[in-house]
Amino acid sequence: MKMSTPKWGSTPNKEAKEAVCEGSTESSLEGQNSHDGHAVDPVFGNEDGDGIHYRSMEWWHCGVLMLAETISLGVLSLPQAVATLGLVPGLLLIFFLGIIAYWTGFVVGEFKKAYPQIQSFADAGEMIAGPVGREIMAVSQILILIFIMAAHVLSFSIAMNVLTDHAICSVWFGVIGTIVSFIFGLPRTFKGVSWASIFSCISVIVAVTVAMIAIGISKPDMGHIVAVRPGVPVIKGLGPVMNIILAYAGHVAFFSFCAELRNPNDFPKALAFMQITACTFYMLIAAVIYYYAGRGVASPALGSASPTVAKICFGIALPTIVIAGVVNGSVACKYLYVRLWKGTDVIHESGTKAIGSWLGICGLAWVISWIIAEAIPSFNLLLGFISALFCSWFSCLWSSGTALASGAAGEAFSCKNNYSAKSAADLE
Repeated sequence: MKMSTPKWGSTPNKEAKEAVCEGSTESSLEGQNSHDGHAVDPVFGNEDGDGIHYRSMEWWHCGVLMLAETISLGVLSLPQAVATLGLVPGLLLIFFLGIIAYWTGFVVGEFKKAYPQIQSFADAGEMIAGPVGREIMAVSQILILIFIMAAHVLSFSIAMNVLTDHAICSVWFGVIGTIVSFIFGLPRTFKGVSWASIFSCISVIVAVTVAMIAIGISKPDMGHIVAVRPGVPVIKGLGPVMNIILAYAGHVAFFSFCAELRNPNDFPKALAFMQITACTFYMLIAAVIYYYAGRGVASPALGSASPTVAKICFGIALPTIVIAGVVNGSVACKYLYVRLWKGTDVIHESGTKAIGSWLGICGLAWVISWIIAEAIPSFNLLLGFISALFCSWFSCLWSSGTALASGAAGEAFSCKNNYSAKSAADLE
């Protein structure tokens, strides 16, 4: 099938519409059709009436959501990644992988523009490889999102251990984090979540900035940096590269975000806002913290500050630890929810069936994420494992798989303090 793709901001003509949605309901870029006087969206169906309306986001809602999803846990591992690789290759990787991430995100937006009926990577997989492609992509996207949710549950447990000096069993902190995340993830639309995402963005930026300033004032090991670290073994070098990739790995949610935009043509604007902000912030934080902390730079990066400042920073970062996980959880749950009730108006209703199924899906997803967080209670290794397994080639599982097999991740379902801010020097 030959497809004619209109330019952003243009109005597709009839031929373009037929080429885009051949064999299905004809749809414009706005995703609107007329059926018996009602607006019909190719993803969410009938959006008229007083029920739940999903296509309600402006571009800045989407940009803030993408920023909250992207700038979260990944940034906390970047200073140590640069320390392991060397300042020059580390910053170059952050910059060029950021460009690649922008381009691939733009391609996602173009694909969504051409095929308005797509709501997830599973839908894209179905168009590319039929039912088999759909199921493979569905399982893959659900797994990566649940693992990222698990990383946020683990981070909540680590933060509470720091703030309370390990007052109770770490497993209970994980349970509390899971319950809090479940509650914040109850809104069914991304617009509802986007307001909380504003606080998520502010919290992580303020937390890391406070840590950066404090480290710059205390200068624990200022200037003891390496421009290019020679002789880094492949296994050791893959870990920090995977963490940099993970810092840009928000693409799994892009189709879902674009599907709820009021005007899908605004997606490139939201993407550019997120990517420029993220890349600039990543390079600044990684370079400054590594320069002042030197070989003692820790991961999470907040651990490079003094114990008192670390507590303050973890406290400030709590909103992003929770909300960024909630954003990923909402994407996973939304896919299952829409697929479960596809072809019906249940997702727009507020009855027992609609709300009960949403609560059940959210609850199950967060329980599974808690189990994973307790099974792999190591911040660095869990992030590396996620990146190697889902964010890059499967062969890169070598690094994280070797570490996990050696027991370096720690003891599963343990009450022990799971906060261990290992410095780059400790890892040599």
